[in-house]
Amino acid sequence: MSCGDPHETECGEVLDHLYEFLDNEMAEGDCAKLRVHFEECSPCLKQYGLEQAIKALIKRSCGCDDTPADLRSKVLARIDSIRAGQRSGEQVVVSVEASVELHAENARPAPKPAKAGAGGEPVERPGAPVEAGAPAE
Repeated sequence: MSCGDPHETECGEVLDHLYEFLDNEMAEGDCAKLRVHFEECSPCLKQYGLEQAIKALIKRSCGCDDTPADLRSKVLARIDSIRAGQRSGEQVVVSVEASVELHAENARPAPKPAKAGAGGEPVERPGAPVEAGAPAE
């Protein structure tokens, strides 16, 4: 995305680092560059506001849920792997194996449709755990 106007920091670079900025994971000098850009660029400021609102909604709706330790370690290992690939100049391919649909009214995952059993009858599995990395249904 680009607004078409020239900026000291390009729109693409700002948006690439938006979550680092939102999560306070950037050096102060880099944060200052993004703040200046937001003052000059209304499309990026709008995107920043949207992402900030989404993070706040997720925190309010899901903030009390604990992340399973094994899932957390797998995600962190994958992030480290991607970052290492980026530093070495390798092409990094990220695949998404499953998706979660959120209900707008309560930001919880949508119920999955029932699977058919051997005789075609639905097999109910409410609340069945799904292992991280398992193929999507």
